[in-house]
Amino acid sequence: MRVVLDRAKCTGIGICEALAPSVFEVDDNGELVVLSPDVPEDARDEVAEAVEGCPTMALRLQL
Repeated sequence: MRVVLDRAKCTGIGICEALAPSVFEVDDNGELVVLSPDVPEDARDEVAEAVEGCPTMALRLQL
């Protein structure tokens, strides 16, 4: 499973970081950084929740 980010849609709110901090981080400039595009097995549930919770629909999962 891989995380795909649409930077044009991302506003850097940080909901994904709050739900899956091992995979997402909003940097000092307000830009989202995907720390681990290939989702670790132990983070799959929280990453799926973060993708579903993205208000701008900037994230998606690719199998």
